[in-house]
Amino acid sequence: MLFNIISRSELGNAILVWIEYAALLIEILAVAIIVIAIIVALARYLFRYATRRTGDDLYHQLKVSLGKALLLGLEFLVAADIIRTVALEATLESVIVLGLLVLIRTFLSWALALAAGIT
Repeated sequence: MLFNIISRSELGNAILVWIEYAALLIEILAVAIIVIAIIVALARYLFRYATRRTGDDLYHQLKVSLGKALLLGLEFLVAADIIRTVALEATLESVIVLGLLVLIRTFLSWALALAAGIT
């Protein structure tokens, strides 16, 4: 609906292009967060493993760090999907697809949090 109202003018088309770029930027940010967090978590794990700090549960700390990174990345991906669907593709089919994506990602977030021991 918003798409139909806005797309009737040149300014509206510019806004829609900006919204599409914003959603794409958020998706890129999500991937960057995940990749950087994985690299940092692995580097921290290897450093701690090399220095052999006793009493640390290194594997558990790695799991928690990776789990948090994935959860944050998933949240950004859901935000990008919501922006894209609400602003650009507000049809019944796209809303249903968005609902299914959010449901799947929510389940993944729950499973990751449970597996990593994140409360």
